[in-house]
Amino acid sequence: MLLVADVGNTRTTMGVFEGEKLRATWNIATDIHRMVDEYASILLFLLDHEGLAVSDIKGVSMCSVVPPLVPVLQELFQRYYRTKPLVVESGVKTGVAIRMDNPREVGSDRIVGAAAAHYLYRGPVIIIDLGTATTFDTVSAEGEYLGGAVAPGINTAAEALFDRAAALPRVELTRPRKAIGTNTIAAMQSGIIFGYVGLIEGIVARIQQELPKKALVVATGGYSEILAVETKAIDEVNQNLILTGLRIIYDMNQP
Repeated sequence: MLLVADVGNTRTTMGVFEGEKLRATWNIATDIHRMVDEYASILLFLLDHEGLAVSDIKGVSMCSVVPPLVPVLQELFQRYYRTKPLVVESGVKTGVAIRMDNPREVGSDRIVGAAAAHYLYRGPVIIIDLGTATTFDTVSAEGEYLGGAVAPGINTAAEALFDRAAALPRVELTRPRKAIGTNTIAAMQSGIIFGYVGLIEGIVARIQQELPKKALVVATGGYSEILAVETKAIDEVNQNLILTGLRIIYDMNQP
């Protein structure tokens, strides 16, 4: 079995593939202060809960946007799983040609998502990842990563509003009943949820105008389900896009 790990700024998503089947997924808080043994204990518990053992894991594939955690997780998998993880970084085959001015600026998670999107959907694809940041990545039909856009994540923006405005409360990010909020919480939910729907529709429309052929729009990340139902700009939701990309890239780099 293959263990995959997508280390994000806020949360780390892990999964186990049995062949092409994703058997289990977990989300844990990303914490640069955890020691190797702490991560080992957490992962051992998660595996055991799914009826899996350390000996079942024959390979590891990971990407990270948190550099200090890379050596920690490398040590974790080498010490406890006796396997050297494939870390998606410069020099690793991904099947994606990066057409950015400086390819090294592109986060490894975005390249992994692009690889998965090209493999799964083939045609031009716009990937919207709704996490700590809201990212828009554009992949051509030939598998070229063309670039995209980056905006604050919906929860990041909501927390900034709460932190900077003394009179505004922290609100749950759920769909408001209508755009005209009749109390503070409803008004904030309308501004945040419907505001991000407008952001998605606006940026997607601009990207589509710059492409020679209409692209499929795929959303992933924590808030994709909430926002996808509010707009026709999103064609599909794939919560496991990055994990699937890690499996694809792992297979691509085997002898």
